[in-house]
Amino acid sequence: MENKFERKLDLKLILSIIAAGLMSFTGVVVETSMNVTFPTLMKEFGVDTATVQWITTGYLLVLSVIIPLSSFLKKRFRMKQLFLFAIIIFIIATVLCMAAPDFWLLLAGRLLQGVGTGIALPLMFNIVLEQAPYEKMGFMMGVASLVTAIAPAVGPSFGGLIVNTLGWRMIFVFLLPLLVISMLMGIYAIRQSSVTERISFDVPGYLFLIICFVCFIFAVNLASSHGWISVQVTGLFLISLVALIVFVKRSSGMDRPLIRVEVFRTGKFTFSVLYLLLVQFICLGIGFLLPNFAQLVMGDNALTAGCILLPGCIVGALLTPFTGKLLDKCGAALPILIGAASALVAAVLFALFVRTATTAELTGIYMFFAAAQGFTVGNIMTNGLRSLPDALNADGNAVFSTFQQLAGAIGTSVVSTIVAAAQQKYPDDMSAGTMCGTQNAFVLLLAMSAVMAFCAVMAVRRSKT
Repeated sequence: MENKFERKLDLKLILSIIAAGLMSFTGVVVETSMNVTFPTLMKEFGVDTATVQWITTGYLLVLSVIIPLSSFLKKRFRMKQLFLFAIIIFIIATVLCMAAPDFWLLLAGRLLQGVGTGIALPLMFNIVLEQAPYEKMGFMMGVASLVTAIAPAVGPSFGGLIVNTLGWRMIFVFLLPLLVISMLMGIYAIRQSSVTERISFDVPGYLFLIICFVCFIFAVNLASSHGWISVQVTGLFLISLVALIVFVKRSSGMDRPLIRVEVFRTGKFTFSVLYLLLVQFICLGIGFLLPNFAQLVMGDNALTAGCILLPGCIVGALLTPFTGKLLDKCGAALPILIGAASALVAAVLFALFVRTATTAELTGIYMFFAAAQGFTVGNIMTNGLRSLPDALNADGNAVFSTFQQLAGAIGTSVVSTIVAAAQQKYPDDMSAGTMCGTQNAFVLLLAMSAVMAFCAVMAVRRSKT
């Protein structure tokens, strides 16, 4: 079937991408909306900063555990089957979140949403990779990225508005119609472009990968209360490292591994993955820092805090398909290097002026970082995947999607840990502790932006192959 499928840009291809993308969109909208509700949830459920951030971190952790399965699932099951399973799980989880009587059931619903999004997100990009015309690949990757790039623009302001007027539960109510529309679109439009086959599943390898990710995230979260060099944190990091080494060695010796680790033998792909990892880390870190800083330090309400990110996210989302066209015409170097430079400018301004900036100034600074995302996120994926042979594209897509979500989970965990540690030093002054922690977190993000710029240069330099 794969050889007979005609790559063409038609209505069904666009609707397929939108159907899978809408589920990812709702997942990210909830994720960014809930960031704004953290102070409200802390008060309502009696939990602290380190606990409430698991609403985001737990969701992203499940994503990072589910997404590595995407290459296996794509080969084993039809695309429409995967989509229907994911959307049904997501709808059930959304209803659970809406009705949750306590924090832990709300968290359980968010984890289930992670399962649905973890299947839908790589499915969307696999549809593009398998079905889009080659000469339109950059543009279509931009369109796919646009679907999820709009979500951070909508999420914080949407969450702030709902919390201020109707209560946080209505966030989930308003998203249910979108999920129904997504399901109907997918049933109509999603087509099969490759032959499925019965292949074995590497259960031990998958367990080692889960151990690696879970131990790493728990180590980062424990650091706020136990310290980065404590026995518990160090032990979890070591377990994570050992599990990763075992997974890599096991995968290298298998004919059909869960993920083909040889994708990392291509330098352009590896630096592209590192760039995406860093930009997602910084993105989710800022998404946690700014709304909470605005409410706990500047005294803004939830709606105002959520709107800090809105103008920048709109700019970044609108740039995405046009910068994909720029890649198709001029190559990857121009948009990626422009984006890396813009991100570095934003990081410098945040680190220098977060203590004294007004809400409007923070909004303006964030626009530089959001523009950087618009220039680079879709293009860095296209740049990396083009460096791989077609047979490794599904594995490369799984790696990109996995690292992107894992980085988001780590980013939220690390910055919340830094803020929580500073808040503990000021037990009688939440505002002073939050300001100190936010400043420290932005210094870290500045260092990571510098590393990200280096990865951008390495990802687009000319190679002999």
